[in-house]
Amino acid sequence: MGATDTNGPWVIAISIGKRITPHAVNCDRHARHGYNMTTGIGNVLESLPETLDEELFTEIIRGENVKIERIVSKGHASPASGWYDQDCHEWVVVLKGAATLSFANGDDVQLRPGSHLNIPAHTRHKVAWTTPDTETVWLAIHYT
Repeated sequence: MGATDTNGPWVIAISIGKRITPHAVNCDRHARHGYNMTTGIGNVLESLPETLDEELFTEIIRGENVKIERIVSKGHASPASGWYDQDCHEWVVVLKGAATLSFANGDDVQLRPGSHLNIPAHTRHKVAWTTPDTETVWLAIHYT
């Protein structure tokens, strides 16, 4: 199967928008029901915007129990008040740049390229800092 073959076994849907609450989905359902899936090829380190007024969230793929998204930050941080408190677990890896995550229990975690972290569901956290002079590119996997 070549890179441009549209009859392959996978589907990758890309949309751009703000962070959304992941929905629980069962990935096995698609195989059981014989969905015709296609291959999509992309590069999460390409198509980075020149300017970023706010963080950019790009959904790469969604299944019944998982959502994978690219997050691009540049000097962004979560608001001073409030925390992310998500219904799903979230695994993140920093691919470019650097970031600091703060947790409601007082812990701070610094991430650099290659650093990854699993955040269990309902673990209150926020982005305290991201590199201001270059993009921080994250890959986030939300799962149940």
